[in-house]
Amino acid sequence: MKIMKWFFIFTGIVVVGACIYLLAVALLPGFDVPGQPLQEGKRVIKAPDEGPFINRKDVSFNSKVTEISACLYLPENASEPLPCIVMASGLGGTKDMLADYAFFFKKAGFAVLAFDYRYFGQSKGEPRQLIWIPDQLEDWSAAIEYVRGLEAIDPDRIALWGTSLSGGHVIVTAAKDHNIDCIVAQCPGVDGRASAEMVFDTMPIGYSLRMLVHGQRDLVRSWLGLSPHKVPIVGKPGSIALMTASNAYEAFSQLASGRFVNEACARIIVRGDEYRPIEYAHEVRCPVLLQICEKDQLVPVESIEETGRILGQLAEIKKYPIGHFDVYLGENLEKSVRDQIDFYRKHL
Repeated sequence: MKIMKWFFIFTGIVVVGACIYLLAVALLPGFDVPGQPLQEGKRVIKAPDEGPFINRKDVSFNSKVTEISACLYLPENASEPLPCIVMASGLGGTKDMLADYAFFFKKAGFAVLAFDYRYFGQSKGEPRQLIWIPDQLEDWSAAIEYVRGLEAIDPDRIALWGTSLSGGHVIVTAAKDHNIDCIVAQCPGVDGRASAEMVFDTMPIGYSLRMLVHGQRDLVRSWLGLSPHKVPIVGKPGSIALMTASNAYEAFSQLASGRFVNEACARIIVRGDEYRPIEYAHEVRCPVLLQICEKDQLVPVESIEETGRILGQLAEIKKYPIGHFDVYLGENLEKSVRDQIDFYRKHL
């Protein structure tokens, strides 16, 4: 009986101590993170009257009760109904960052729908800048339902495109929707646990613990109904941000539009490791193009290769000797897109 008594006392002390710690993290001042505005001079996003924005139509649809903003790209002089590629950006990105991809796909004869997740870009939803994976997956399903209902789109010829975090989303979505024809997953985040371990192994332990505290602060504040605690989405190496790979900040500076908000609710830091699209791979029934950046600093290459093994004959794997953010720019972008178009023409 004495052992049980001391056990309950010890357990109570631990629980109370944990509660005090979390309340202190959530409520005490001094946790603000310096903002990291993107370098405007480096942006290469085109103006609305140039290239990718020609023949672009701004549209919207509802995901549950939230209005989602999207862009619909239709090829010129193409016979309808058209095959359609549904796209969304990776961690913290917006649809404006996908304009070049949409232009290439449109030029190849495909319709494209690129959308902003709720809480981001021009979509509605509060709190702003919240990366909440269940909501994002609902937005994917709503986007697919929307294009299937358009007169210009062939509802039986729908493909998905995702990159980084959304590369995992398209695998989960295709696992649940067996009417998807094919998907492209570019440097996809397929195993949040493996990605978290990779970051923890490569970063100083002090830095990792600081990031963990920021995530805890935002999560507990959400439980208490308080305002979100936010950190930059991308930052320079060594700074506090969701992504600090060597060229992450520079890549976003070139890809993001002038209205891009470089911050996100920090709770994704302590929840992202629970997201494992690799566990859904065995339920996918359509062809999948897995594009691997062999020098990826954010996504473990082994996790994508394992996903390919699970997919078996459904998987087509392409490898590129570059880093995670190199694939979005210049010749690397063009090479990646050529492979994607070849894949879509084969299966869509």
